[in-house]
Amino acid sequence: MTSPARVPSGLPASPPAYRDRKRHAWLLSLLVPCTVAIGPLLMLMSGDVRALWVPVVLFYVVFPLLDGWLGEDLSNPPEGAVPALDADLYYRRITYALVPVLWGAFIFSAWFVAKHDLPWHAVLAMVLITGSVGGFCINLGHEVGHKNTALERWLAKIILAPTAYGHFTVEHNRGHHRDMATPADPASSRMGESIYSFVLREMPGALVRAWTLERERLARDGRGACSLHNEMLQPALITVLLWTVLAVWLGPQILLFLAAASFWANFQLTSANYVEHYGLLRQKSAGGKYEACQPHHSWNSNHIFSNWALFHLQRHSDHHAHPLRRYQSLRHFENLPRLPSGYFGMFTIAYIPPLWRWVMDERLLAVVGRDAARINLCPRQRDALIRRHGLRDAPAH
Repeated sequence: MTSPARVPSGLPASPPAYRDRKRHAWLLSLLVPCTVAIGPLLMLMSGDVRALWVPVVLFYVVFPLLDGWLGEDLSNPPEGAVPALDADLYYRRITYALVPVLWGAFIFSAWFVAKHDLPWHAVLAMVLITGSVGGFCINLGHEVGHKNTALERWLAKIILAPTAYGHFTVEHNRGHHRDMATPADPASSRMGESIYSFVLREMPGALVRAWTLERERLARDGRGACSLHNEMLQPALITVLLWTVLAVWLGPQILLFLAAASFWANFQLTSANYVEHYGLLRQKSAGGKYEACQPHHSWNSNHIFSNWALFHLQRHSDHHAHPLRRYQSLRHFENLPRLPSGYFGMFTIAYIPPLWRWVMDERLLAVVGRDAARINLCPRQRDALIRRHGLRDAPAH
C-alpha cells in the first residue's frame, strides 16, 4: 500500500481549504419573503382577519429579537479564499432563485387583497408586509445590480420593477457611491434630520439624480434620454406591463394597493439609507475635493439573522470599498462605527425620532470626537445641535 505523501521537513504545510460556515444559512434569504403567506393562510384557517398582522409582528418585533438573541458574527473569510468564494456559483444561484420567489410573493399579495373582502386594517397589514417583501426586491436589486455580468444587470431591472423603483441601480451605483457621506448626497442622512424629513429629500433627490446621470450618459453616446437604451425606462416598462396585467386580471382597484405597497417598499430603502451613513461626513481637502470613501464613513452591523436575510448588506463599509465584491465575501473590520442592532431593529427605532436621537446621537458623537467639522449636520439645526451637545465649533461646509 502506498503511504500518504508527506510535507518535506522544513517546508510549511499548505493551509487547510476555507470552509464557509454560513454557506447554507444564505438559503434563509429565500424563506424570509415567503412569510408574506403566513398571515393569509392563518386567516383562511381561523377566519380571523387579525391574523394578517402576524407577519408584520415577525418583521418588526420577532426578527429584531432574533438578532439580539443570535448576536453578532465577526468572522471573515481569509483574503486568499475570496477569489474562489466569489467564483462559487452556488451563492449566485441563490440570488437567481430569489427573483421568482419575490415576484411570486408580490403577485400573491395582490391576488389575495383583490379576492377577499378585507376591512381597512387588514388591507393596511397587507400593504406593510407586501411592502416589506418589496424591500427585499430592492435589496436583491442592490446585490445583483452591482455586478458586471449582463444577466445580473438585467435581473436587477426585473426585480426592481414590481415596486416601480427601477431607477435605483443608476442612482445608487453612479450617484450614491460617488457622493455618499457628503451634503451633496440625497441618500446620506444628516444629524438632526428625522427619517420623515429625510424621505422628502431622499426620494425625489434620488429620482432627479438618476435621470440626470442617465441623460448625461446617453448624451455622451449620442442618444436622447427618451430611448430604449435608457436604463431607467427599461425597468419602468416592465413595471407598466406587470401592473397593467394585474389590473386587467384583478380589476383596476388593485392599482391603489400596488401603489401603497410600493411606496412602503421604497420607504424600506429610505430606511436603509437613513441608517447606513447617519451624520458621517467625508472631509474636504485644501483643493475643495472630498476625500476618498473610507470604511469609517458607514455604519455597520454584524447581527447574524438580518445579515443572513439581507445578503450582508449591513457590512456596508466593505461594500463601499469594494462594490463588486459579492455578499458572501464581505468583511467585518474592527474600530468602525457600529449599530446596536440589525436593520430590522434599527428601522423600527428610526420611525420614532426621539428614540433614534437617544440611541444614535451620542454614538455618532463618540465616533467623531464631538467635532462638528466631522459631522454631516442638518443645516437648519446646525447651531442648535452645536449648543445642545457642546460640540467643537467649525465653519459649515
